[in-house]
Amino acid sequence: MKSSSEEPVPLHEEFIYCCGAATHVLKCGPWKDLSKDESKNLPRLLFMIIPGNPGLAGYYRTFIQALYCGLNQQYPVWVVSHAGHCKPPSGMEMVEDTDIKELEDVFGLNGQVEHKLNFLKKNVSKDIKLVLIAHSIGCYITLEMMKRASELQVLRSVLLFPTIERIAQSPQGKLMTPLLCKLRYVLYMPVYLLSFLPEGVKASLVRFALRGMKTCDESSITTSVNLFSVDCIANILYMASQEMLKVVERDSTTIKQNLKKLIFYYGTGDSWCPQHYYDEIKMDFPDGDIRLCEKGLRHAFVLDASKEMAAMITDWLQDDLTKL
Repeated sequence: MKSSSEEPVPLHEEFIYCCGAATHVLKCGPWKDLSKDESKNLPRLLFMIIPGNPGLAGYYRTFIQALYCGLNQQYPVWVVSHAGHCKPPSGMEMVEDTDIKELEDVFGLNGQVEHKLNFLKKNVSKDIKLVLIAHSIGCYITLEMMKRASELQVLRSVLLFPTIERIAQSPQGKLMTPLLCKLRYVLYMPVYLLSFLPEGVKASLVRFALRGMKTCDESSITTSVNLFSVDCIANILYMASQEMLKVVERDSTTIKQNLKKLIFYYGTGDSWCPQHYYDEIKMDFPDGDIRLCEKGLRHAFVLDASKEMAAMITDWLQDDLTKL
């Protein structure tokens, strides 16, 4: 299913408050408002991306455009940043100035789950079916969403490089847990000092950091400049520290209850989610759609393989879409 259109992909960008926290939303397609039940032009299906960490929507810009085109531009494809991970535009604060506190600890792991559910409740009609495409810790968030809100009309959930268990015991987790849980405050001062650099210099530093890649998505470089914001980094690292402590046991109950709706995609050299996690879940759920990457894609696929991943997902979902 490939689009033959060579016209520019319509992309709408919004910065909103959700649960009182700054949130960046990218919407692919002509649909900007899916909350009006009386509209006759509502699509039957919304593809919603739940990001990893850092949860900046900009990392998924190329991915959602490729996915939208691969779906013949028939369905909206949206990505919603994690609460407080985006750098708000001038004049917008990280936290909404209001006396009403919508959610305790919105920047924490539990808060990010409720943040996504709140976004759907306020912005998407209940009549619209959902395909949730989650990446990394977004997979844990997605399983929690399905557990807490069984009324959601989830057609499919695609879980890419899923960090849904024993993150702190993974090779990368063992390395990062002490830093994230005990030393993350040490990082704030150098980030604060770097934040004063001109934007061009920041971009050059990002390019230098990613120099080992043969091809790097330009939108990833632009988005990474956000990481020079102390507020963003503080929220990103705080969430990551909770991931190390709270994502321990795999939620096999929720997986079992929703197994026919789930597609898992594990990496072969993923230091956040080693291959024996794949072997174990495959053994526990032999009837599940649980796949192992044969293309050597990295955990952070958005840096250089967004179009390839979008093409694979389009292929996986063809049968589901023809039945709509």
